[in-house]
Amino acid sequence: MTDKIIELLKASGATAYEVSDTVTEAWEFYFIGHRLDQNRIRDVEHINVTVYKALEDGKFLGSASDEIAPTATEAEAKKIIDDLLLRASYVKNAYFELNKENTQVENKDYDVEKMAKDYIEALQQIPETSTEDINSYEIFAEKCTKRYVNSEGIDVTFVYPSSQVEVVVNARNDDHEIELYRMYKAGSCDKDHLVKELTDTLRFGKDRLKATPTPALKKATVLFSTEDAASLFQYFGAKMMASMKYRGLSNWEIGKEIADDVTGDKITLRALKELPNSSANRPVDSQGAPVHDMYILKDNVPENYWGDVQFRYYLGIKDSFIAGNFSVDGGSSTEAELRSGTYLEPVEFSDFSVDPITGDIAGEIRLAYYHDGDKVTPVTGGSVSGSLPELLKNMKLSKEQKQYDCNLIPSVIKVENVTIAGAE
Repeated sequence: MTDKIIELLKASGATAYEVSDTVTEAWEFYFIGHRLDQNRIRDVEHINVTVYKALEDGKFLGSASDEIAPTATEAEAKKIIDDLLLRASYVKNAYFELNKENTQVENKDYDVEKMAKDYIEALQQIPETSTEDINSYEIFAEKCTKRYVNSEGIDVTFVYPSSQVEVVVNARNDDHEIELYRMYKAGSCDKDHLVKELTDTLRFGKDRLKATPTPALKKATVLFSTEDAASLFQYFGAKMMASMKYRGLSNWEIGKEIADDVTGDKITLRALKELPNSSANRPVDSQGAPVHDMYILKDNVPENYWGDVQFRYYLGIKDSFIAGNFSVDGGSSTEAELRSGTYLEPVEFSDFSVDPITGDIAGEIRLAYYHDGDKVTPVTGGSVSGSLPELLKNMKLSKEQKQYDCNLIPSVIKVENVTIAGAE
C-alpha cells in the first residue's frame, strides 16, 4: 500500500511529500498482583502522509498531514491526498526544503517474546512484604519496523524495540493505605534498573505513611536523585532547539557561555545515536535525517542547535537532526560527597515541571527526606521552586550517572538556595 500511496503522491501535483509506514508487533500482559488477568498479541500498521504545496511562486510552503489506512482503496487514498493538498493551500509557512541525504541501515532482529518475559521475571523479583506490595502491572513489548520515504529521494527502513511497563504499588498501615503509580519506558527490559526502582518505590510508600509536615525552610539546599532530575536537563536541551531559537524564545548563542559567575559544575549535554535499552535508538530521525553523536552544550557553551528540518533550514543549520537520546556528563563530586550537610531530598512529587522558556521550576512535595546531620526525617507537603538560570550557577553534579530511558544524567544533582514552602 505504501508504494501505491507514493505513486499517487507523485501524480498529485504536490511540491513535496513524506510517508511514514510503521508496522508494530506487540505482546501485552495484564496482571492483578502476580496473577495473569489477560494477554494479547497485537500486529498493526499505521501509514502517515504529509503533503507540501508551494504557494505564491514558492515564497511559502503549506503542509497538511493525515493517516491512510493500509486497507484503503486507491480511490480512498487519492481522496485523502487531494484533501491534504487543499488543506495545505491554507497554510503559509516560509519556504523550506526536506532532508535529502539517504542513509544505509543495517538492521537486527528483536525477540518480542523475550522482552516480555524479561519484564515478567523482573517484576517477580521485587521484595514485597505484607505491608508493601504490587497491586497490578501491565507490560507492553513491541518490535517496530518503520519505513520512511520522502520526495527528495530518502527511502529507509529500520527496526527498533519499544517497551513500557505500568505498575501500581500499595503501602498500608493500621490506619490507611496509599497507592503509588509508576510508568517505565525503554527499548528492551533493563532488569536491574526496574528491580532497583520498584524496590525504592516500596520504601517510599512505607515512608510516606509516617511522613511529617515539611518544615518551612524558606531557602535550602535540595538534592535531586530520581527521574524528575531529567526535567532539569530538558530545559538545556529545549533552549538549544532550532524552533526555540528561530521564534525568539531562546537567547542562547553558539560559542557564548550561558551563565556568568558559575561556581558549580558546568553542563555538557550531548545527543547520542544510541543508549543501551533506550526507546529512542534510531539510525535516522522522524524526518529521515541521519542521527549521530553530537555536542549540544560543552561546559555551558552552546555548540549545536537541533530539531526538525523546517527550523534548521531557516537558521541555515547543516548536519543536525531531531535528537532522541541525551547524555549529561558527570561532575566533580561523588554521590557520597554530595550527600553531606543539611539538605532536602524530594523523591515524590504530585507534579514536577521546568518551564522550557523561563527555566522556572516548581513541584509539590508528596515525599522528601530532610537530612540534618545523621538524622533523616521523611516529610510531606509544601513545594520547591526557583529559577534554573540562577540556580545553575551553583549546581553540583555527581560523577556517577544513571539512565532513565533515553536520558543518561548524573545520578545526584545538588542545588543551593532553592525556595521551600513548608507544610507545617
